[in-house]
Amino acid sequence: MSDALKYAENGGPYTYADYEKFPADVRYELIDGEAYMMSSPILWHQDIVLEIAGQLRDFFKGKPCKPIIGPFDVRLFPKDDDSDDTVVQPDLMVICDMDKLSGEKACRGAPDFIIEILSSSTRSRDLVVKRDKYEKAGVKEYWIVSQDLIRQYVLANGKYSESVHIIGTEPIEVPSHLFEGLILRLDPNLA
Repeated sequence: MSDALKYAENGGPYTYADYEKFPADVRYELIDGEAYMMSSPILWHQDIVLEIAGQLRDFFKGKPCKPIIGPFDVRLFPKDDDSDDTVVQPDLMVICDMDKLSGEKACRGAPDFIIEILSSSTRSRDLVVKRDKYEKAGVKEYWIVSQDLIRQYVLANGKYSESVHIIGTEPIEVPSHLFEGLILRLDPNLA
């Protein structure tokens, strides 16, 4: 058993201060003080991340918001004493408040837009647990992309409304509700 796995199993609940001491050779997310080890994604996942990241880079070039590819830590509810207990690593995010990136090691607070590419190992966390955390933290738009559909959540009055876009055999274009003119194109035959 690796030291990283032993560390995650020996105790808790963990805080961001504890998380900072986790071994760097294994990826973790911290949700409500519980550490979740993250496995390597499949090739399809990586192809979609690369495709969407390129589109986000092109759209936001010269604009004040910054797209970021995971892994990059997001402290959804940061505390000055590092006692916060939720640190996630979304696949893709867009941050418009550059003060949230002042430490350059993590985003302190909610990104404006998050996209998670669904993996079998993270399915329930992405669809339920992280969706609820993102809603509570104030992530304005959250997408979950799977091989057959896109779930699009848009925050209004503190609650998410959901739209579902079916991915068929032809490329699909889905507009962002948050960023005018941002339309992400996904080709089901990408991989």
